[in-house]
Amino acid sequence: MAIAERLKLSERKRGIRVDLRSMLRHLPLHVAVIGLAVLWSLPTFALVVSSFRPATEIATSGWWTAVAAPFDWTLANYDAVLSQRGMGRAFVNSMIITVPATVLVILVAALAAYAFAWMDFPGSRLLLLLMVGLLVVPIQMTLIPVLRLYVQFGIDIDMPLLGGKVFGTSSYPGIWIAHAAYGLPFGIYLLRNFFGGLPKDLVEAAILDGASDLRVFFRIILPLSAPAIAALAIFQFLWIWNDLLVALVFLGDPDLAPMTLRMTTLVSSFGGNYQLLTAAAFVSMAVPLAIFFLLQRYFVQGLLSGAVKG
Repeated sequence: MAIAERLKLSERKRGIRVDLRSMLRHLPLHVAVIGLAVLWSLPTFALVVSSFRPATEIATSGWWTAVAAPFDWTLANYDAVLSQRGMGRAFVNSMIITVPATVLVILVAALAAYAFAWMDFPGSRLLLLLMVGLLVVPIQMTLIPVLRLYVQFGIDIDMPLLGGKVFGTSSYPGIWIAHAAYGLPFGIYLLRNFFGGLPKDLVEAAILDGASDLRVFFRIILPLSAPAIAALAIFQFLWIWNDLLVALVFLGDPDLAPMTLRMTTLVSSFGGNYQLLTAAAFVSMAVPLAIFFLLQRYFVQGLLSGAVKG
């Protein structure tokens, strides 16, 4: 028994030494990662602290002075932003713009990606190359041509619930289509690569059993592609929610303006009302952060899926 106990003790000490060596070897990497995380989070923390400070305190002292006693914090900035500056309505507008546009991109991109991955038709590779090539086209180069098309082919249909004119500028459906068009090349490219990496035997077995393409798509492809679709949803939601340029060009009605457009009117040309901008920025960040943390597990899986095969 004594010999067995000594062997166990020796193995335990050896394991502790190995763990210590491994920890010391990776210590610089851990320190670097933690340091980068702190540096990356510091501006966000400063923004949160500044959003609770009065305007006089922001103008006379740094944000780091607010984390020590005496605490002089207030909710007046959020009250002014949400009730007096129209940010409450802009928040609703951002949700109305972002959610349908994101759903539209996911639906169309998934159907197109399935066609490119599992259906043979003339010109499929050429169309796929064209889609990938569109990723390198700057959005700024397309704004004027697309806007002219919207003006020329806009259809005036009185639908008050959708903001008035449909398919033209200054309407919710108009900006839905604009965001969908700009997001489809990346969405199709991402989902096509994921769909192509799925087991081929499943699709062939379903087709041999008489399943149609739509049945294969909805019953097999979509359930297996939840991580990739979640990753695309996060990318698209964050891009549309934080977009300013497309909304500035395609939304001429101030009543339909999202939060990014409304925030540009909070600070004057002389830098006044900075405390309102910090509160509005944090309100704008709340929803994307919640979406990211809720779907973080699927986001990581969607990025790593297909990286290693076998």
